[in-house]
Amino acid sequence: MSGTGLPMRVPAPGLPGRVRIHEVGARDGLQNEKSVVPTEVKAEFVRRLAEAGLSTIEATSFVHPKWVPQLADAEQLFPMVSDLAETGDVALPVLVPNERGLDRALALGARRIAVFGSATETFAARNLNRTVDESLAMFEPVVARAKAAGVHVRGYLSMCFGDPWEGAVPVAQVVKVAKALRDLGCDELSLGDTIGVATPGHVRALLSGLNEAGVPTGTVGVHFHDTYGQALSNTLAALQHGVTTVDASAGGLGGCPYAKSATGNLATEDLVWMLDGLGVDTGVDLGALTATSVWMAEQLGRPSPSRTVRALSHEE
Repeated sequence: MSGTGLPMRVPAPGLPGRVRIHEVGARDGLQNEKSVVPTEVKAEFVRRLAEAGLSTIEATSFVHPKWVPQLADAEQLFPMVSDLAETGDVALPVLVPNERGLDRALALGARRIAVFGSATETFAARNLNRTVDESLAMFEPVVARAKAAGVHVRGYLSMCFGDPWEGAVPVAQVVKVAKALRDLGCDELSLGDTIGVATPGHVRALLSGLNEAGVPTGTVGVHFHDTYGQALSNTLAALQHGVTTVDASAGGLGGCPYAKSATGNLATEDLVWMLDGLGVDTGVDLGALTATSVWMAEQLGRPSPSRTVRALSHEE
């Protein structure tokens, strides 16, 4: 920081002492870019994020290049950054859609993977070309093989709060699919507010529903989009419930193609500013992180959407 003493640290009761930020900018952020970012730039981005203190950085996705051409260089990128994980300082999870993706990730030494499911049938059909049950059946051998290899597995669950085709998603429906992912063997779940419609009461209700179904809060992370300006308030509600893992994207990279005017992922800088002010430790150097996002915005040829990046870098 600039030495101004801001934000002033004023701890609030009932919050965790430390939060782990699951940084998704290099994967979820860049896969939504219209242009393909050079592999060397992606690798530099991951390294700068690590230097800023982020300990979990989602590196890439081993999905078929036909579906996500922006991440077609996964085989080239992962070896360029894997030394960060080998030292034990940084976790580098990668997304795998199926067993073929798992094979590719394991061949490169990945030790943390993620699968990507849906709480609603329509999104499962449009995004995975399967029903919810069929997608769970597809994940079953992926998770089983990963666990047998000693690999940590995260289960992403999209459309946990609202779906652009189905509307509001009942809490019980989300809990059912989340528990199924957990029962498959996922070590961690990430609850995705894919179109950004969640509000704090809804967040608390879903987390309580998961607890009642036997899913511990300690195994749950939250992934909020800021479409309606609710991402930070929803995050605070989750922290008050005991959640200690929050997904965020450096510079606010990444949009949502399913919501008009979506501002995309919660910006990591905005999250760190709030947590710093609350006295919650993240291990992240906000100044270094902001500089990284300014640099990445320059590579992309447009300003960062993060309010904190703009304020700290004096962008107009």
